[in-house]
Amino acid sequence: MPKHSKRFNKALTEHSTQKSYTPEEAFKNVKATATAKFDETIDIAIRTCLDPKYADQQLRNSVVLPHGVGKVTRVVVFAAGEKAKEAEAAGADFVGAQDLTAKIEGGWTDFDAAVATPDMMKFVGKLGRILGPRNLMPNPKVGTVTMDIGKVVQELKSGKVQYRVEKAGIIHSILGKASFGPQKLTENFMALFAAILKAKPAGAKGTYIKGITVSSTMGPGYTVDPNLARATVEKTAV
Repeated sequence: MPKHSKRFNKALTEHSTQKSYTPEEAFKNVKATATAKFDETIDIAIRTCLDPKYADQQLRNSVVLPHGVGKVTRVVVFAAGEKAKEAEAAGADFVGAQDLTAKIEGGWTDFDAAVATPDMMKFVGKLGRILGPRNLMPNPKVGTVTMDIGKVVQELKSGKVQYRVEKAGIIHSILGKASFGPQKLTENFMALFAAILKAKPAGAKGTYIKGITVSSTMGPGYTVDPNLARATVEKTAV
């Protein structure tokens, strides 16, 4: 059995992890137990019925969180000519074409997101073995292979996150920082959860959302009731 710190055990006694909560209740607990000496990151894990080995059960997309994720997103753009200028004007951190490809092939991956114009994919494609495992590969499914470079760069800089279903049918994502407080975290959650509900794959069988857990970097996980979460999203949409 793993040993937990006194701070962690104290959190368990004050805020039960053995029950389900509304989104706001869960984030109140997460906030109350995020007592580390740094601003802890808030994560979410959503367990689904999906098996991504089947084409009609794959799920990968992106969504702009209303309050961002609490950190500066470093964006690289593969573009040339006017589109390169557009990327720079929108705030891209690094812009290039074959020179940028060569830099990454040399081992440089000091960025958080990558965007490319369609014509650049003939160069970017060979970076798959480097960018793929890091979830940094530009992909038209999440809007990062596009001619609308300026808009996408601005969205990424302001808090756009990617999400996808993993092998075990689980979707992991960041929702922000503990300093956001329960209300902003709840609003970020609702934006993400609404997007996932809307993007339900045609091949989903059985109960689509089986479980939701939210936690801080150093704190325990709290269960969000999927039905209450769905009701919260639907109420907000009215």
